[in-house]
Amino acid sequence: MSMEDGSGYENALAELIASKLELPVRYEWYPMATGFIRNTLKAGKCDVVMGYAQGHELVLNTNHYMVSTYVLVVPEESALAGVTQLSDPRLEGRVLGVVAGSPPANHMARYGLIGKAKPYQLVVDRRYDSPTVNMLNDLDAGEIEAAVIWGPIGGPLVKRDHPGLKVIPLLKEAEFPKLFYRITMGVRQGEKVWQRKLNSLIRRNQGEIDAILAEAGVPLVTDMGDGLREVGQ
Repeated sequence: MSMEDGSGYENALAELIASKLELPVRYEWYPMATGFIRNTLKAGKCDVVMGYAQGHELVLNTNHYMVSTYVLVVPEESALAGVTQLSDPRLEGRVLGVVAGSPPANHMARYGLIGKAKPYQLVVDRRYDSPTVNMLNDLDAGEIEAAVIWGPIGGPLVKRDHPGLKVIPLLKEAEFPKLFYRITMGVRQGEKVWQRKLNSLIRRNQGEIDAILAEAGVPLVTDMGDGLREVGQ
């Protein structure tokens, strides 16, 4: 999503917002682990965190600029290419990859899919390891038969590096926990003026934001997570 060479779509979003503000972009990098907000945003080392789920108490959320969902990734020619939900009987007995502790794991446990699943670590130092990259490589190698991944990570990786794989948004899971999330920018608690300024920029530039996300391969869904959203809607 973000890359030191500036090629990630979150880089592009940050550059877009900064250009509208006529401000330069400076990055502060920190592993997505315990202390992330404390050592970056709260420490004054940055002023906005890209890609933060709505409702998190550690930050003041802007309005959401995208809604996305977990996805099932399978080989295009696989017998699983028509699966659209985790309760599908065709997944029974299959080896699925999933990030341990992520919301889809609860659904997989409910449907008896965890026993044969291959777990991947949730909290890692992304400078040295990437569960999603590892999972997609294992899928290409045939070590797993399908992968359950957060769409804004999996979609762009498949588009960029895995042309033989199919990304299926999981929009039909009725049970808790939900698999779709509204994604915001996070600012420091109490900074309402800064939040409102970003809200205004998001609202006025949603079309450009959508175009960046769609070009990257991020699956965009409706606010209620019940259908795909075409760019421009």
